[in-house]
Amino acid sequence: MSVNDASVTEARPADADYAGTVHATCVKIGDEGVLLMGESGSGKSDLALRLIDRGARLVSDDYTHVEAMNGKVAASPPATIAGLMEVRGIGIVTMDYVSHVDVALIARLNEPEDAPPERFPLERTTERLCGMDVPVLALAGFESSSPIRIELALKSLGQAATQ
Repeated sequence: MSVNDASVTEARPADADYAGTVHATCVKIGDEGVLLMGESGSGKSDLALRLIDRGARLVSDDYTHVEAMNGKVAASPPATIAGLMEVRGIGIVTMDYVSHVDVALIARLNEPEDAPPERFPLERTTERLCGMDVPVLALAGFESSSPIRIELALKSLGQAATQ
């Protein structure tokens, strides 16, 4: 799968009004979007497949369009790759997909040589995307518990919002 690299820009925390394409896979879990962000080979697509197997829906694979919309970060697939997913060892496959979701969480995938995520983080971390702070969960994409940890993080965020 390929998107013209010249048209892809990584969103940076200082880009308050950024709208464009980020290097991220996006899935919809329930009513909420999760951006899976990390370097190539960090497990974005693999983790997305495991989440889809647990009931999530694909939004986009490898590249995701993000923009501020109605006070939230909205995610959608670039038209050129909508409904397509790269599955290593198989190739590009066609999948059902969702055309829009509001992002509730960024799952930041660590490289194997990075320090593991903190066991008990003292406070929630966020990243600024499209002018909004989005909660971040750091994890290793290939760990078998990663899909469940993402689901628990979303549940925790929902509970915190109602308190």
